[in-house]
Amino acid sequence: MSIVLPAGDASGFKAVGKYSAPVRRPIEPVGRYFLAHASRTLRGHTWSEFEKIEAEKNVKQIEEDEDDDLGDEEQSEELLEHDPREWKTANLYAVLGLSHLRYKATEDQIRRAHRKQVLKHHPDKKSASGGLEHDSFFKIIQKAFEVMLDPVKRKQYDSVDTESDPQPPSPKTNYDFFEVWGPIFESEGRFSNKQPVPSLGGPDATKDEVDAFYNFWGKFDSWKTFEFKDEDVPDDTANRDHKRYIERKNVAARKKFKQEDNKRVIGLVERAYSEDPRIKAFKEAAKKAKAAKKWEQEAGSRKAAEEAAAKKAAEEEAAKKAAEEAANAKANSKKAKEAAKAAKKKNKRNIRAAVKDNGYFGDEAKSSVIDADVDLLIEKFDDVKLGEVASSLKDADATTTKSVIENAAKDLVSAGSLEKSYLKYFQL
Repeated sequence: MSIVLPAGDASGFKAVGKYSAPVRRPIEPVGRYFLAHASRTLRGHTWSEFEKIEAEKNVKQIEEDEDDDLGDEEQSEELLEHDPREWKTANLYAVLGLSHLRYKATEDQIRRAHRKQVLKHHPDKKSASGGLEHDSFFKIIQKAFEVMLDPVKRKQYDSVDTESDPQPPSPKTNYDFFEVWGPIFESEGRFSNKQPVPSLGGPDATKDEVDAFYNFWGKFDSWKTFEFKDEDVPDDTANRDHKRYIERKNVAARKKFKQEDNKRVIGLVERAYSEDPRIKAFKEAAKKAKAAKKWEQEAGSRKAAEEAAAKKAAEEEAAKKAAEEAANAKANSKKAKEAAKAAKKKNKRNIRAAVKDNGYFGDEAKSSVIDADVDLLIEKFDDVKLGEVASSLKDADATTTKSVIENAAKDLVSAGSLEKSYLKYFQL
């Protein structure tokens, strides 16, 4: 390499050394920005795809951080002193410290919460810290863990774990319909065999959407089984008759629980329907439209309309007066009222007995569904209809009994007193 000196006087220049020989050194790119670039290049990701992947990683990390307190829930003294022999009556999610998650808890969350409870309540640890070796609550922890890791047992437990579910407010109270009933139907929807369950929606939902929602709940099919409440069947085979007795008793109890739960759900749906402001608005709009149409059709006969209105008012007043007189007469006839009440109870018993005595029309496997339909129809019958049906079923055979009940159900549906979709057995 030649050195060119700058122009000018170079007489004073003096070299003091030589250039050192060049050395080749490998240079490797590093840093998080290069790694991000290399990751996108190797995987063929666009910048948007890479950002999405990184965001998902961050969300997962946040979720893991939020789960750090799993199992840290403090159990009440009552729960800690719970008799392990009565472990089925304990809140098993609270036992594991998962009250805030309940049926939404994953298997991984259950395992981590269980690990914390074991470390916290193990009898050996309490003994080492100077406490008494009291393992009652530890036994319940193990039972809860066993139930939660068995899909069948956990489903059975979730079937009866409803104490913390949202409940409707007291009747005739002011409340936000959608704020209250939305969580109720969401909670009840987890028991549906048919998924997905339609949401309640908001005040702007269309009539078709609202009708579809209530039609779904009118045909609601729950997977609740209630085995968790079974009385334990003895393991010994010495007394087989007793074992069979316990099994039959459990089956009967499940059937009763199922009927009561179905009736409860129907009651919830009927109350929500009656208090839904959208239903009221739809009915009011239909009523106004009908009145407007009628008014237009009768534009040439206003006087007749006024006379009809006056007549209707007079009839209503007369009906009101008659009702008041009937109410007074009824109030003054306590004995007659009691007799009517007794007759009503007798008619109900006779209808149920007719179905049962005729072997559920040869369909005893569906006895619970038939009983539920019959109970629903009986509740919808007025006193007159109840007496007519009971009289028709006297000494009737299975075919006649079924026909009488089906005809009575058709009358209720035709009159608008009963939604056809509420019937599960009698398909009209």
